Amino acid sequence: MEHYYQPEIECAPREEIVRLQNERLVKQIRRVWDNVPYYRKKMEDHGVTPDDIKTVDDLHKLPFLSKSDLRDAYPYGLLGTPLRDAVRIQSTSGTTGKRVVAFYTRHDIDLWEDCCARAICAAGGTNEDVCQVSYGYGLFTGGPGLNGGSHKVGCLTVPTSSGNTDRQIMFIQDLGATILCCTPSYAAYLGERMKEMGLGPDDIPLKAGIFGAEAWSEEMRRDIQNTLGIKAYDIYGLTELSGPGVAFECSDQHGMHINEDHFIAEIIDPDTGEVLPEGTEGELVFTAIDKEAFPMIRYRTRDICSLSREKCSCGRTHVRMSKPKGRSDDMLIIRGVNVFPSQIETVLLNHGYAANYQIIVDRVNNTDTFDVQVEMTPEMFTDNVGEIESRQRDLSAGLQSMLGIKAKVSLVAPKSIVRSEGKAVRVIDKRKI
Repeated sequence: MEHYYQPEIECAPREEIVRLQNERLVKQIRRVWDNVPYYRKKMEDHGVTPDDIKTVDDLHKLPFLSKSDLRDAYPYGLLGTPLRDAVRIQSTSGTTGKRVVAFYTRHDIDLWEDCCARAICAAGGTNEDVCQVSYGYGLFTGGPGLNGGSHKVGCLTVPTSSGNTDRQIMFIQDLGATILCCTPSYAAYLGERMKEMGLGPDDIPLKAGIFGAEAWSEEMRRDIQNTLGIKAYDIYGLTELSGPGVAFECSDQHGMHINEDHFIAEIIDPDTGEVLPEGTEGELVFTAIDKEAFPMIRYRTRDICSLSREKCSCGRTHVRMSKPKGRSDDMLIIRGVNVFPSQIETVLLNHGYAANYQIIVDRVNNTDTFDVQVEMTPEMFTDNVGEIESRQRDLSAGLQSMLGIKAKVSLVAPKSIVRSEGKAVRVIDKRKI
């Protein structure tokens, strides 16, 4: 039996969705033109005015927004309302240490929580459930989004945040948690730890999990489902668009339904920016049509996927996106955190190292490992072990404060990182995803 949070929207006829999108898009473009000088200038440079936008079919006339715009306009340049109307920020790391800061009005938070509530209902959640939210809280969007969605559904919400695994397992058992929300790698880790404690799927009350914020394979899904004895649902989102709940999986587990009453999705050619026909794989672009404080228009997500309008057995009529296959930029997602090589370079340069380094990412026991090898310069080269260890600790602390996650740093001899055709291979990602 499929559950819906807002069936009248989630199962609305196609023409109703398009009517809503047209109406909201026209209004949003006018609002952004009037209130966001940064984007208005982009539109003027692009030779387009709000009068040119009459329906969704005119979307392609508008300029894109990208990560670099967010950096250039930081912190308030893309704010779409007076500051007094914004009540909260969430944030994620940007490419060179300038963070992405997204703003929310009360209304924005309300809509975001609705989207997360839809995802919880799609995973079978009702007000009878106990929902344990083990995503990080604070600036990260995972915890706050699903926390709010869980409240709206009426679940008993257990805001454990991430980490402290044995306590997580105690709450799952003692409070009878039936839905778990966290990153897939943390779910896998919880499963391993439970096994070590002699707990099998029948010893825990969980029935469903909502996992996102990092790439995960169908194999990993099967493993998690078997270890925890649950059905594992994918969820997609990004801070720039509000957070998790932009799209979510239903019981069909075949692509994620995009909340099209709030977000219009396009697929473009990452090189030319041309809009591609439906079903083609390309870069996902989103327009937020009713966000007030941070109205992203044609935002390039850098995620590569495809869209499908095939009828879904769950009864929802919103378009589905495939699991993102990879990215059209150099961002890595390690333990749910965005990491850009450029951030690592920034830290190395600030510590007096040349940017000769290699990032090695792997997944051991379902947890991402993150090693950074850094060449010493000839001037600083030493074989004094104590000296090397102390420098490694310094760099590790610098990286942790920039990235928000811990990296294992190894200093290596000058010229020992292989150069290939003059360009070093910066990232070795051994994860099988």
